[in-house]
Amino acid sequence: MGELRIGIVGLGWVAGAHIAALKSVKGARVVAVCSRRELDANGISERFGIPLKVYRDYDRMLADKDIDAISICTPHPLHPEQAIAAARAGKHLIIEKPIALSWKDAKDVRDAVSAAGVTACVCFELRFSAQFTMAKSIVDQGLLGQVHYGEVDYFHGIGPWYGQFGWNVKKDFGGSSLLTAGCHALDVLLLLMGDQVDEVTSYSTRSSNAAFAPYEYDTTSVTLLRFKNGKLGKVASVVDCHQPYYFHCHLVGSEGSLLDNRLHTNKLPGMVKAQWSTLSTHMVDSGKVEDHPYQPQFQAFVDAALKGQKMPLTDFDTALETHRVVYAADLSAATGKTVRLAELG
Repeated sequence: MGELRIGIVGLGWVAGAHIAALKSVKGARVVAVCSRRELDANGISERFGIPLKVYRDYDRMLADKDIDAISICTPHPLHPEQAIAAARAGKHLIIEKPIALSWKDAKDVRDAVSAAGVTACVCFELRFSAQFTMAKSIVDQGLLGQVHYGEVDYFHGIGPWYGQFGWNVKKDFGGSSLLTAGCHALDVLLLLMGDQVDEVTSYSTRSSNAAFAPYEYDTTSVTLLRFKNGKLGKVASVVDCHQPYYFHCHLVGSEGSLLDNRLHTNKLPGMVKAQWSTLSTHMVDSGKVEDHPYQPQFQAFVDAALKGQKMPLTDFDTALETHRVVYAADLSAATGKTVRLAELG
């Protein structure tokens, strides 16, 4: 089937997680890195345990005919320009979320990817987690009946003790609580609800604790969603909390409910109505990028790119729709008005 040779642009925490995951992906080989910092090729190769070319000039890396795909691991504001340039150079794409800080820039990336005909993957890797693979299977098998309500919430205190705090606090880097972090929860909700969003109403606030004062945007938001088929949803994005990381999920259907890894359903006779049944799975319980399920996502990406196919689950168009809902939610919070998705175009 061949081999996909991958170049990494950006060499921070996320890039290290990408490289580690890609080393375990069949058919993938990381061959180059690009960073604005002065790097020693021998030192970087020794650090990651693989031979690597080192570039400081991104255009030169894109001109390398021995590179088939680019993984974008740079700060958020750089994503659109770098993704567009890579697509135009004919490179397949792994794009760390967010695609862009604005709907206009995200659409520009979409147009470039579409015109180039490359395979693109956006890192909403929680769709590949054991917990939400299981949850989606429970929904698809009808154990909850017709799901009419769902909430998925993101609680992760991103304060001065956390590596990304220094840049995440800036409006032109993080964007919003929902865009920089809670988008994972929103994306999972869209996966599980299986319908398009019609309109959103969002509210935002922030902690009074001095640790979170450097943030240039509200650090907590709550978004209410109405889907086109009448379903309702809710997403909280809380990055100013003092508590363990918690990725909350609660689905309610006509025949049962799923609460994190606990199930009750009328579809299985003999269940005790007053008790939940606990399901064994690997929970999403860490905000550390090295704990995220990149490996199965990247395996699916490499398989699709080598076959000239569309990336499953986290293809560009699916991820773009999640971003569109985020932008609509942020607009609602800023204006104090309900926003219909059709308003964004």
